[in-house]
Amino acid sequence: MAVWIQAQQLQGDALHQMQSLYGQHFPIEVRHYLAQWIEGQLWDSVELENPQDELKAKRLLDSLVQELQRKAEHQVGEDGFLLKIKLGHYASQLKSTYDRCPLELVRCIKHILHSEQRLVQEANNAVGSGGGGGTMDSLSQRHQQINQTFEELRVSTQETENELRKLQHNQEYFIIQYQENLRIQAQLSSLSAVPAEERTQRETSLQAKRATVEAWLTREANTLQKYRLDLAEKHQKTLSQLRKQQTLILDEELIQWKRRQQLAGNGGPTEGGLDVLQSWCEKLADLIWQNRQQIRRAEHLTQQLPLPGPMEELLTKLNSDITDIISALVTSTFIIEKQPPQVLKTQTKFAATVRLLVGGKLNVHMNPPQVKAVIVSEQQAKALLKNESTRNDSSGEILNNNCVMEYHRTTGTLSAHFRNMSLKRIKRSDRRGAESVTEEKFTVMFESQFSVGGNELVFHVKTLSLPVVVIVHGSQDNNATATVLWDNAFAEPGRVPFVVPDKVLWPQLCEALDMKYKAEMHSARGLCDDNLVFLAQKAFSSASINQEDYRNMTMSWAQFNRESLPGRNFTFWQWFDGVMELMKKHLKPHWNDGAILGFVNKQQAQDMLMSKPNGTFLLRFSDSEIGGITIAWVAENPNKAGERLVWNLMPYTTKDFSIRSLADRISDLNHLMFLYPDRPKDEVFSKYYTPPLSKAVDGYVKPQIKQVVPEFTTPNPEPSSGNPTYMDQAPSPSVAHPINFAIFPPICGTPGGCN
Repeated sequence: MAVWIQAQQLQGDALHQMQSLYGQHFPIEVRHYLAQWIEGQLWDSVELENPQDELKAKRLLDSLVQELQRKAEHQVGEDGFLLKIKLGHYASQLKSTYDRCPLELVRCIKHILHSEQRLVQEANNAVGSGGGGGTMDSLSQRHQQINQTFEELRVSTQETENELRKLQHNQEYFIIQYQENLRIQAQLSSLSAVPAEERTQRETSLQAKRATVEAWLTREANTLQKYRLDLAEKHQKTLSQLRKQQTLILDEELIQWKRRQQLAGNGGPTEGGLDVLQSWCEKLADLIWQNRQQIRRAEHLTQQLPLPGPMEELLTKLNSDITDIISALVTSTFIIEKQPPQVLKTQTKFAATVRLLVGGKLNVHMNPPQVKAVIVSEQQAKALLKNESTRNDSSGEILNNNCVMEYHRTTGTLSAHFRNMSLKRIKRSDRRGAESVTEEKFTVMFESQFSVGGNELVFHVKTLSLPVVVIVHGSQDNNATATVLWDNAFAEPGRVPFVVPDKVLWPQLCEALDMKYKAEMHSARGLCDDNLVFLAQKAFSSASINQEDYRNMTMSWAQFNRESLPGRNFTFWQWFDGVMELMKKHLKPHWNDGAILGFVNKQQAQDMLMSKPNGTFLLRFSDSEIGGITIAWVAENPNKAGERLVWNLMPYTTKDFSIRSLADRISDLNHLMFLYPDRPKDEVFSKYYTPPLSKAVDGYVKPQIKQVVPEFTTPNPEPSSGNPTYMDQAPSPSVAHPINFAIFPPICGTPGGCN
């Protein structure tokens, strides 16, 4: 309800924008009386493009209707009676409108809530800037500048509209007077049949009248020509301002949105802001179209009354310029709202959404265009951008690759949702040098054709997806992800497809790795400076590198994911990706709790633990195995009294944790007492321990699995103690002491024995 309370305080244009969100599709009264309930629902949990979420949407619709009916029933008194009828009517109206398409209700309410939040945030920023005496942040300043320019354009467009009407009125009066002059001339010509005495008198009068009218026509013709030239000059200024505004929105704001969308592929913040961009693009479309219609009307007036001068050439130039502007707007605002997956596996279903940001404003939906998706190679993409013919070739076959654009009246969006595409086959090109199939980039091209203004203008539009890497087997996924990560992180706006630098500064790569890591962990806890030093030492195979050293160091693509690390059969990225995969699947809570140091080598672990009491342990990632994590701890040497050693278990992998969790394994090992530096292990891990086994069912007691490290194990209890164990194959210490296993059969509570 907090958003609605603030939304009611909006003023001016912001209040008008908020009010325009509502209508028959969703009455503002419903928003007002159910504000708390509406803001308390999980609308964002419904995926609009997932038909399986239709049931969720249906439940939300039914709940909304029930809330409205309940609200109506509680109204009393004379005013309450009228409100009761109104709310009951709204409940029936919403039920009938959205019962067959509940996802549209969710789409509508999500659009309303997000728009309100944006308007409130913009208003708060403006107030905080003006009232507090501070400076507005750059984003708010930029948005304020854009909105201010739109207001100036609106005013100038209204002024030229008024001038055009004035010109039309004056021209119509001029034509009337011109006709009057022709009538006088006709009367003069007909005087030959009139007697001489009468003719002279009438001729003198008519000639005087004609002279007056002709003098007026001469003066007015000059005035009209000046009006026309002034109007053309004003249109030139408006078009210049429109072009600058459009350049700012398309070449800066839209490009930045696309860049955020690309970084989101590496785990960056969700791009957002598309509704704001659409509102700007629609304002541009509206203003451009108004000015275009004005210019065409000015052309018509010029044709209707030709006057000497350069007007015809000026108007032709203006018409050409404004057609170029609207053409650039339409072709640039055909964008991919939801990108296809950048690692694309053949024979696997995938989705994408394209959107025309000005479709609703230009009424493109009146003749719904069809969009086609094809996959093209890097070379074909280069040729397309150079307007070179590719003979409409594609590099593969996509099933379900045609879709009609739909107009969503509640949000004003025109989009095409490809829900069930599948790449049936791919045609690869000849690879260069050491390049592998997972380094080859393709793109999904979406193309369509639509008309504007009753077929006045016809546009053929194309847009390319972010680069995709096509794989045929899951084992190729990690290498393909490396290609995508490098491209997303280091691609520059306006590049030739899909050129990226071969070398980048190490700190730049660190930013990309940190972004990806935080996204995989769903956590704000990313890679700290010590972690990045460890990664630099690993990447550059040097234990002496420190934070200052690597600031100006560069890393090549080959070092990142083509050449194996010294003494290993895997690359730097493959090792890092293995860590993320292990953490994401099994250890995410422990990382977010700060229980895993992870990025620590064997020598560092030894130095850290030797200064701590026996039983202190830490968790670090394996240096020798992809996706492995080990426990290192300090303890007495069982074979030599008084000597302390740091022990390392053989690394755990995903396979191990699918059998028994990390917390339970740590619980099994009684010699592990303190998590480095000094936290009691139960304080850190107890909330993740598996609860004790339940009592016997049908006379059987379930066995349990525990791990042991022989050198640090107390004698096992007898089976009769009621605590039977089956020792899982657990990793052994780095000192190569083997692990003993013991298998105890289940205990059966049946006197006659077990089956």
